[in-house]
Amino acid sequence: MNRELKRVSILVVLMFAVLFGSTSIIQVFQVDNLQADDRNVRALYQSYSAQRGSLLVDGQPIAESVPADDVYRFQRVYPQGELYAAVTGYLTLGGEPTGIEGALNERLAGTSSAQFLDQLNSIVTGQEPQGDSVELTIDPVVQQAAWDALGDQQGAVVAIEPATGKILALVSKPGFDPNPLAAHDGEAVEQAYQALLEAPAQPLQNRAIRGSLNPPGSVFKLVVTAAALESGQMTPDTEFPNPVAFPLPGTTVDVTNSGGGPCGPGEQATLATALRLSCNTIFAQAGIALGEERLADMASAFGFGQDLAIPTRVAESTYPRGLDDAQVGLSAFGQYDVRTTPLQIAMVSAAIANGGTLMKPTLVEQILTPDLTVAEGFSAEELGKPISANTSATMTQMMVQGVENGAASNARIDGVSVAGKTGTAENGGDAPYTLWFTGFAPAENPQIAVAVVVENGGGLGQTGFGNRVAAPIAKQVMEAVVNR
Repeated sequence: MNRELKRVSILVVLMFAVLFGSTSIIQVFQVDNLQADDRNVRALYQSYSAQRGSLLVDGQPIAESVPADDVYRFQRVYPQGELYAAVTGYLTLGGEPTGIEGALNERLAGTSSAQFLDQLNSIVTGQEPQGDSVELTIDPVVQQAAWDALGDQQGAVVAIEPATGKILALVSKPGFDPNPLAAHDGEAVEQAYQALLEAPAQPLQNRAIRGSLNPPGSVFKLVVTAAALESGQMTPDTEFPNPVAFPLPGTTVDVTNSGGGPCGPGEQATLATALRLSCNTIFAQAGIALGEERLADMASAFGFGQDLAIPTRVAESTYPRGLDDAQVGLSAFGQYDVRTTPLQIAMVSAAIANGGTLMKPTLVEQILTPDLTVAEGFSAEELGKPISANTSATMTQMMVQGVENGAASNARIDGVSVAGKTGTAENGGDAPYTLWFTGFAPAENPQIAVAVVVENGGGLGQTGFGNRVAAPIAKQVMEAVVNR
């Protein structure tokens, strides 16, 4: 009798073990697959059953959930859709959310582990569950200024508060309206998405932080100047031979300057003059003298090649390795295989503006519970110190000269000292140039660092240049801060 009971007991235990194992696999290991399964309509309905938290700018919603008269209960709406699309991204029916909507999806939906007690309280009290809201660092005045200044151009603008890393503006154009992508009509959503996907200008690309990265051209000369000064081998007064054309070692290729002339008068030109006038011939020489390692290390110190989230994921900017002297010479003025995001270039200027300290850029000011209690506040985070305070001060003066009487003159603001650098990057063959500006203001007490990129030559093919197209855009963005 005991033997039979023992066998039955073992069988029951085994059955419970199998049941426990299968449920564990389903509830723990297969949960993501089940939630993502298109046939799981219940999970889709459930994701819309709670009121999702809002995305706020200066206390006003730029993304919010309102009651809906259908099975989804709540409709996601974007009151100023295009203006903030590069920041918010979109929440789409059954699809993957993007932008801040995706990066902070669990907090907004109220399903993160940090909100466990809130979820439990909702069950106990019978209250309707709600997600947390997110107050963003975006300044609405600066965002609007960046949007208006970029106009119909294809490109992006990023503005940062140098001392904190707070992102004041983030614009990518052409933009898109996220509202059609958030509709509850699956067929209409798919049509809207396909139209955006097939658009030649690729409006779904966030050119501020991702997209097809561009060569930085002469704005990369700031990284090379920093490497030169930090090496201890060069100063702003270090002189180089000043030819009309500099032959790249081991090649038949000559480096020339914009306009085809030398770098100012005289047989020699200083590093300061080369930065002020943006001379490729001098920077090619300086880059080769410094070598690949110093340039790569300085680029890395400024953030190139670093994994970064703001909290939206940012594409890594790249400085190539394994270069010969000719390739180093080309990379020293932002050509060859150097590629970057506008955010990365804004980070370079922000570090120079902040005494050499690079702060981690972020879009999140604070996270608020449904009753508007602060769940998480902003805390400035240092990413590193790529240059010394002395180098920062020296480079600031060099960049001020570039605006006052150099190649970045169109960024001048009456009564305000502006530090800046332009860039005009080649894309090979007959392709239109990529036009850049980066800088900060006021130079003596920086409140804003900005980067502007204009793709497709600004509609001017290979006749446009950074000072003509990108610098005036940056000027308007900086004015939104310094003139208020």
